[in-house]
Amino acid sequence: MTASLPAGASLKETPIERLDPTGSPAPARRFSAWPDRVFAGLALAAAWITLALLAGIILSLFVGAAPAIREYGLSFLWRSEWDPVQDRYGGLVMIYGTLMSSFIALLIAVPVSFGIALFLTELSPSWLKRPLGTAIELLAAVPSIVYGMWGLLVFGPILSTYVQQPLQSLFGDVPIVGQLFQGPPVGLGLLSAGIILAIMVIPFIAAVMRDVFEVTPPMLKESAYGLGATTWEVVYKVVLPYTKTGVIGGIMLGLGRALGETMAVTFVIGNMNQLNSLSLFEAANSITSALANEFAEAGEGLHQASLIYLGLVLFFITFVVLSMSKLLLMRLQRNEGTRS
Repeated sequence: MTASLPAGASLKETPIERLDPTGSPAPARRFSAWPDRVFAGLALAAAWITLALLAGIILSLFVGAAPAIREYGLSFLWRSEWDPVQDRYGGLVMIYGTLMSSFIALLIAVPVSFGIALFLTELSPSWLKRPLGTAIELLAAVPSIVYGMWGLLVFGPILSTYVQQPLQSLFGDVPIVGQLFQGPPVGLGLLSAGIILAIMVIPFIAAVMRDVFEVTPPMLKESAYGLGATTWEVVYKVVLPYTKTGVIGGIMLGLGRALGETMAVTFVIGNMNQLNSLSLFEAANSITSALANEFAEAGEGLHQASLIYLGLVLFFITFVVLSMSKLLLMRLQRNEGTRS
């Protein structure tokens, strides 16, 4: 049965997509131009508001830190003295504590997150994937202050009794290695802060890695298994090359989280403005913990300006890290496009 067109209509005059199942022209959809323009304007305004807020934050940091910038300039970055009584300030101790604790956190969190993602996507039985994945993601919902309290009251004494004291007794007299384990056996310091940060960023990195591992086409993995490849060979030669952009993005997300963490680090890092040795167990300080401890009590003048200068330095560190990760991701995508 052939559908007939209405009188005066022809296929040439009526587009195919506007025909209903009976062959008659579908009623024209009426679009109004102003809702589209309003939606586009709101989206554009949201983008500009975000940029304006970012510019406002940067400008306010520069204005607030202006007295310290005029007083110390870039020498603030390598001055280690921090003495509010004599009004002398330098940010080296806090910058070192921030970078070192974040480095320790990534050193622990990346391989653990990789193992979690690998197990959930390649090795875990189907009945265990959902509850285990949910349990790991729930770690991200724990407030940071709870991590800090747990680190101070539970993890710190355990680290001191079963790690620091045995290491000091074994390597305390070794000239170079012994310096890494110096300090009072209280379980506070850079290593404690780094481990707590690692526990906090593992859910973020593991979740991203698991998601990007799951987008690998099953045909690629099945082909590799069919050729006799082991699970590690499939992950190393198939999954990682296909998902390396997403993996790096997850690691950078974890690094950004570690750099900006405040309360948990404040509880376990020791909050001491000293840089006497390179020990992992010496009490130290970070930019965020210094701001949390001193900003409320800092009077107007050089002390407050120096703290704001620290905030500006942290903003710059985060910006540089994220910019480098973005450039690396763009380079990886460009190389993949060239090979394809």
